[in-house]
Amino acid sequence: MPFLRINWDALGVTATVACAIHCAILPLAVSSLPVFGINIIHNALFEYGMILLATLIGIIALYHGYKRHHHSKVPIMFFILGMCCLIAKQIWHSYQFYFLIPAVIGIITAHFYNYRLCRHHNHAHKEDCTH
Repeated sequence: MPFLRINWDALGVTATVACAIHCAILPLAVSSLPVFGINIIHNALFEYGMILLATLIGIIALYHGYKRHHHSKVPIMFFILGMCCLIAKQIWHSYQFYFLIPAVIGIITAHFYNYRLCRHHNHAHKEDCTH
């Protein structure tokens, strides 16, 4: 069913950019959010939930590209680096801006590189392919 096909890399990049915008704009809205009864500032459950969502989308996109198309581990390495920086941002709050930029760059690079490899190789069959 072609209408159900999802470009997981595009979704991953979109989720990463949305996360970066969230992290950049949220401090500007700090003073107005409590007026509306919204408390997502320093809400660990919300933050880790967003990291989990980004991880799931990334794993699906990168696994699909790795297994069905290119068999390159380079996008996975960029993704792991980006996710480690994202988790480090949550652990060491005082250094969060030092971790946020490499996290976003790593995750977007992983999705972009995975997308390019998928389009370049289309189907690079190896002995472990099941298709």
